[in-house]
Amino acid sequence: MKKADTVTFKVDPNLLEILQAMPNRSEFIRSAILNALDHVCPLCSGAGVLSPSQKKCWDKFAEKHEIKKCSETDQLLFLCNVESD
Repeated sequence: MKKADTVTFKVDPNLLEILQAMPNRSEFIRSAILNALDHVCPLCSGAGVLSPSQKKCWDKFAEKHEIKKCSETDQLLFLCNVESD
């Protein structure tokens, strides 16, 4: 099994103080990052974040739709996966 990598990042003094008070800050940071990644806006590739209600709506929409990048224009395309009658 591959050993986990270490990632470092800068924080301001206030955030450092809060993190140092956490009993298991590594687990907290991992959990916070995974949660944030689950709410990344699929249209802007992470420049924005979905609110919980937007995320719920998007998840329902994404059940029958997908986003693909056009190989010719490099634009995002919305594809509907619902079969028409």
